[in-house]
Amino acid sequence: MSTVSTVNGGISFWYADQGTPIPREPLPGDATADICIVGGGYTGLWTAYYLKKAVPFLDITVLEAKFCGYGASGRNGGWLYNGIAGRDRYAKLHGHEAAVRLQQAMNDTVDEVVRVAAEENIDADIHQGGVLEVAYTPAQLARLKDFHAVEIAFGEKDRVLHGARETGERINVTGAVGSTWTPHGARLHPVKLVKGLAATVEALGVTIHESTPVTEIKPKHAHTPYGTVRAPYILRCTEGFTANLKGQRRTWLPMNSSMIATEPLPRSVWDTIGWDGRETLGDMAHAYMYAQRTADDRIALGGRGVPYRYGSGTDNDGRTQPATIEALRDILVRLFPTTAAARIDHAWSGVLGVPRDWCATVTLDRATGLGWAGGYVGSGVATTNLAARTLRDLIQQDSGQSGPTELTTLPWVNHRVRRWEPEPFRWLGVHGMYAAYRTADRRELTSPRPGTDPIAKAADLLSGRH
Repeated sequence: MSTVSTVNGGISFWYADQGTPIPREPLPGDATADICIVGGGYTGLWTAYYLKKAVPFLDITVLEAKFCGYGASGRNGGWLYNGIAGRDRYAKLHGHEAAVRLQQAMNDTVDEVVRVAAEENIDADIHQGGVLEVAYTPAQLARLKDFHAVEIAFGEKDRVLHGARETGERINVTGAVGSTWTPHGARLHPVKLVKGLAATVEALGVTIHESTPVTEIKPKHAHTPYGTVRAPYILRCTEGFTANLKGQRRTWLPMNSSMIATEPLPRSVWDTIGWDGRETLGDMAHAYMYAQRTADDRIALGGRGVPYRYGSGTDNDGRTQPATIEALRDILVRLFPTTAAARIDHAWSGVLGVPRDWCATVTLDRATGLGWAGGYVGSGVATTNLAARTLRDLIQQDSGQSGPTELTTLPWVNHRVRRWEPEPFRWLGVHGMYAAYRTADRRELTSPRPGTDPIAKAADLLSGRH
């Protein structure tokens, strides 16, 4: 497989496929609004959408540093699925039934995104094939069976456990010994979704200013180099780029994730792989991979490369280290040997927001009017939608337009997280954790034992990962 002709960076393959947009006009000076949303990704755009649909006369302004979808919303793996970061911890803090309600809300969210996309004529290559997560070592199989049982206990009665034969009938992953499948998932084209959302909210009357970085958020104020927007509610929807805001360096850690996309694969290759259901595909490795079969028959596959930049740094254009591209290519060929001769057309990276306790949150501080949502830990394509609807309900409750709703009483609402450690401890901890996970994965590949490698268990314990 050659990577000589691989496009490296340029934001993402999804933008190479669709074209980089011309940014909308920046903020022309000081302004006022009823609600100011900082961040033009999925969280910000969904929030603007649901608020404007609920109260059409609201004056809503979205401020975006680059252009809508520049961050994780335009670089992710296109997994619209029902996972939410922190559910197990919320079960411990608030009880099992509260966490079951949160999981059910996520199950419903997948259908909600599909519904709105259809209603608003957003063609995002959505295909509801569900999610297939595979195991290909004895240790992974043991974890997969435990994971499957836990998901059933959280109310996912339609989840299915497959053996090796049934797994191969869905997707022929080399060496797969089992899998679990849920219908609560879909593949999509991330940039088609974010572009469609931006156009939809603009048509509803939402004002979007791009090329407008917010440098600091204060109660009722969002400061930019071009002026200040004043509003009763300021909503921080910046996810992995939150560390760029003044005073937020240690709030959420910007974790790097990298991806590759092959050339369109010929029918002969797909005949060996299968994947006719176009499920999103994951595995049970500690440093896990995620993949989809795209609408034009490529494989887009992602995983961890260099997990974190010192000082919570973020990249500019998604450029990826050659060693990471090679590592992702190796995973691709190990899973699907018939792709060995395929060209890698594109490689890119992005950042996702990770809280110190690995729990996604949505919050509105009623005393200050400041709100935020994020910390999705890589499961944001769907979670952003649930967060946005929850922010809508919290604002309507705060403004006296409604009372508590089913969404405002979910256990992730107003959850507070301690800050990350200062440098160099943050950098050492994250790099040490992923070095441990990669070591554990290598050891499990050659071990006949079904138990999780003790190195991975130690890394989970020290990191607070669930």
